[in-house]
Amino acid sequence: MERLDIFVPLRGVFVSVELAIDRVHLRDWLVSLGLRCTGPVEVTRIGAGNSNLTFLVTDTADRRWVLRRPPLGELLASAHDVVREARVVRALEDTEVPVPRVLGVGAQDGVPMVLLSYVEGQVVEDIAVAQSLTPHQRRATSLALARALAQVHAVDLAATRLTDLASHRPYAERQLRRWSRQWEQSRTRELPRVDHLTTRLTAAIPEQHELTLVHGDFHLRNMIIAPTDGSITAVLDWELCTLGDPLADLGSLLAYWCEPGELAVPGFEMTALPGFPSRQELVDEYLDHTGRDPAALAFWHALGLWKLAIIAEGVRRRTLDNPDNSTHAGAPTTAQIDHLVDLADVVATATGL
Repeated sequence: MERLDIFVPLRGVFVSVELAIDRVHLRDWLVSLGLRCTGPVEVTRIGAGNSNLTFLVTDTADRRWVLRRPPLGELLASAHDVVREARVVRALEDTEVPVPRVLGVGAQDGVPMVLLSYVEGQVVEDIAVAQSLTPHQRRATSLALARALAQVHAVDLAATRLTDLASHRPYAERQLRRWSRQWEQSRTRELPRVDHLTTRLTAAIPEQHELTLVHGDFHLRNMIIAPTDGSITAVLDWELCTLGDPLADLGSLLAYWCEPGELAVPGFEMTALPGFPSRQELVDEYLDHTGRDPAALAFWHALGLWKLAIIAEGVRRRTLDNPDNSTHAGAPTTAQIDHLVDLADVVATATGL
């Protein structure tokens, strides 16, 4: 892996499992990176995500930065790699994909941390924020989301030096192996329906025709939007970024997307509000900008729901192991995870998988 230019150890930044942060040493690190920083800094946990932990850092002059680090406790191998995430974000800074700037990468007691620029805008992280938008803004943001995904898949891997980011082997097989392994390592109970879905998906793997950058968790809550026109000012959370089939990202986006009258993926009920387009409209917008063949999309939609269930189980496991990993939204419940499995089964059955 390419090493980032700036690697400064952070001495004593996180001093307890309760996420108490030594603000003096954090300020020293900011200054060592050549950043203007006035007075002591304040640190606040932000975001609704339950994977890598994200913090807003502010100084007395109201300058703002964002700090990312892995969750607490024992982690699965290859998961939560914020240094790899920083490499991807830095590589995208000169592309059409809007991302924050990477300001520095550090480590404390073996725990890596990444400092990012603060991007102005709004994150539609729950239904309350979505309700504050007009129907026109909701639609504009959604269609911009589809176009941003097209930009991700148009990234020149050679020009960004991301050709070696991940394996070039068929993506579906890689995903099924990886997330099956994650399920075995993180599950909190027996759930045979997950294993049955794994078997069905494995038997229905489509042929892969191209290899592109894949975000890995592309959805509405991982965007910063401009409230004025709904445009995307930053695509966030590149933790699961890899190389693979671009339709995988579109399938995941559909997995998160709820239409009126449907049971929603927990936390994504807002897409049923007036103004948010249908899943088919999202697909049409994406296809209009890429010209791709959607024949295998049903497979990727079902796999996206299957993967969400496994990710949710992992979040639940980490929260049970250490409650400090949980956000204000709380950890997924067994009922919510079972619901994701049910949705995956419905999509797989309806599409003949």
